[in-house]
Amino acid sequence: MNNTEKPHNLEEFGYKQELRRSMSLSDVVVFGLIYMVPLAPLPVFGLIYNFSNGMAALVYIVAAIAMVFSAISYAEMAKRYPIAGSVYSYVQKGMNPFIGFIAGWAILLDYLLLPALLSVFAATAMVSLLPSIPAWVWVIAFVILAAIINLRGMKLTAGMNKIFLIIQMIVLGIFVIGALFALANGQATLSWSPIYHSTNFNWTIVFGAIPLAALSFIGFDAISTLNEEAKGGGQTVSKATMIVLVVVTILFVMQVYLASIFVPTGTYFADGNEVNNAFYNLSAQVVAPWFKVVITLTSALVAIFANSIASQATSSRLVFSMARDGKLPKFLAWVNPKTKAPQNSMLFIAILSLIIGVTGSAHQGFLTTLVTFGALTAYILLNLAVLYHFGIAHKSQRFFAHWISPVLGTAVLGYALWNTEIMTKIIGIGWLLIGIAVAVYFQKKNANMALT
Repeated sequence: MNNTEKPHNLEEFGYKQELRRSMSLSDVVVFGLIYMVPLAPLPVFGLIYNFSNGMAALVYIVAAIAMVFSAISYAEMAKRYPIAGSVYSYVQKGMNPFIGFIAGWAILLDYLLLPALLSVFAATAMVSLLPSIPAWVWVIAFVILAAIINLRGMKLTAGMNKIFLIIQMIVLGIFVIGALFALANGQATLSWSPIYHSTNFNWTIVFGAIPLAALSFIGFDAISTLNEEAKGGGQTVSKATMIVLVVVTILFVMQVYLASIFVPTGTYFADGNEVNNAFYNLSAQVVAPWFKVVITLTSALVAIFANSIASQATSSRLVFSMARDGKLPKFLAWVNPKTKAPQNSMLFIAILSLIIGVTGSAHQGFLTTLVTFGALTAYILLNLAVLYHFGIAHKSQRFFAHWISPVLGTAVLGYALWNTEIMTKIIGIGWLLIGIAVAVYFQKKNANMALT
């Protein structure tokens, strides 16, 4: 490898070590699992089942294959650039500052909407149990609690993440055991239908569902935001990225497959509570009526809430990194000297989550695809940055990691992005155009910002 491709220290890029470097490899892996949520398919199971004509497991398999190339790209860039800005920093350093800003702006759409969307998911689950309390009340409660925990610092967040993860794995284990007992009792039969059904199969349908499933896989960027807080920096982040990918793929495919075989062929979940709570209702049939309450509470109060905490944390770190570079208002880069947390960016994300969560609680499906539009766009730019930086600029001999993988990742994600709904594409492209205008504005305002 060319000497110019060797990993650098944070200080070599002109940054000070302001964030506390306190997270071990296991902490980063747990954080990644919490962000990607072992129970992530639960709130979107009905949507994906409908969209894929029952082939929900196939959608997650294809989504995992699509994401593995981006995971490799993140792992490579994490080792090369030990900076907290994730795809924003990686594309900026790997290609040029202007495209890096656009990548950061694209993933910002994901990060600005995701904390609110998660609160909406959690609120919907709670409304199914306590319909007398409006969803917006739950949204406010979840956002404020997540913000309070994050403002205390990453050490507290990491400790709580381990507890949240253990609870999720126990509940998931109960579902799997219950499903196996139900299979043994003849309530369902093993079938290829959740993976492949010749009558219903259509690649357009499958790829069209990927943006929904991809919501469960967009934690790689979140893991990379911890580059300045992980012990071992990029090496730790790189290892954690690949470990998390393997673990969540197994968990996702397993749970949606087991759930799908209990759904009668030809079922279509109606819009509203039926599609939003499809998995929760199904769990009562597969395990027992009491388990619906357990898995719903676990999803809302543990899985989604823990993910909301992690999402607020990573969103604030992207905003912090862009503000530190003068590409967002500077006050968002302020770090609390006591907690070593980017406090102003955290408060900004929390306030925005409240507004979006309260106003968008009735539009889960649309918010989901809009979130993944930003993530898929940023992932495509990341793959192109890896191809350009390692492959073209430095003529790397690691053909799979630096040539084949980024090309395949770009092609698969590009096709999935093309198959998003037209309104999602219109709003997503509009967001990118706003990003270009913002970039020009800050270029003129900040003489030190070299975007070209």
